Amino acid sequence: MSQHDLNGVTLEAIVTRLQAHYGWDGLGKRIDINCFISDPSVKSSLKFLRKTPWARSKVEQLYLDTQFTD
Repeated sequence: MSQHDLNGVTLEAIVTRLQAHYGWDGLGKRIDINCFISDPSVKSSLKFLRKTPWARSKVEQLYLDTQFTD
């Protein structure tokens, strides 16, 4: 998948799908950012990722690299 595959996919959909696939612990191990480690929620993660381009980029890349089974 490439960055073009993210067209039309919201950041909320990305975070929600990754969280369902990996869980918060798994996300925190793959991307070491506090919004996934310390009292995680979709809302707090979105707030942080929208203000932090480098972290958002890592989350988007993980989404592209993940082979979802569903």
